[in-house]
Amino acid sequence: MANEARPCPCDLGDRMEYGGLGLEVQIEHIGAYLVKPSAPSDKAIIVIQDIFGWRLPNTRYMADLLADNGYIAVCPDLFVGKEPWSPSHDWSKFQEWFEEKNPTNINKEVDAVLRFLKEKCGAKHIGAVGFCWGGSSTHHLALKYPELKAGVSVYGIVREREDRYDLKFPTLFIFAENDHVIPLDQVSVLEAKLKEKCTVDHQVKIFPGQTHGFVHRKREDINPEDKAQILEARGDMLDWLNKYM
Repeated sequence: MANEARPCPCDLGDRMEYGGLGLEVQIEHIGAYLVKPSAPSDKAIIVIQDIFGWRLPNTRYMADLLADNGYIAVCPDLFVGKEPWSPSHDWSKFQEWFEEKNPTNINKEVDAVLRFLKEKCGAKHIGAVGFCWGGSSTHHLALKYPELKAGVSVYGIVREREDRYDLKFPTLFIFAENDHVIPLDQVSVLEAKLKEKCTVDHQVKIFPGQTHGFVHRKREDINPEDKAQILEARGDMLDWLNKYM
């Protein structure tokens, strides 16, 4: 087994033992995790998974956090039934696995989720939050879906193409300083290009000393040295959504 070569550091952090407050639903051709706030709301967030899939407890925890702050939150299976990555898999096969799961090939599923949120949940203001693979997907949505109100891309891989900067809705980008997959020079290029080309509000924020996955993969209760930054990043996410939603 050639597990030494790990092209993605998404196994950093802790898998939460967490069941979630919501329920699994069927949205047209895909499964999804849905959680609603205690009071009626017309604001909804599409929560986009990392490589470990829509059932990862950490991601459901983040969806529940959003619901606790007044948002309908839905985390759809954007792998459409295909097996998510597991830390026990052979990392030498990661690229082969990844090629079948393009984070920008999600429009059909997102369209279905938007119909569901509008028609079944009464959502009138919809945003997106994504982590890692889902961070890249959120960036994609920011380029293609002007009907969305706001987005937060959390350590999504930066793709250096000239069409990556014409954002259609306000987007917050959160990165970690010590992320071995997303070098800081790429983050700097993203920030400079957005400043030059983007006409909607945006922010790029780097958390010093942090690693990939810290916002949703690290547990603040067992990482006291990281707790302040974990909570700050989550607060930034909520503040951004509250501002534009």
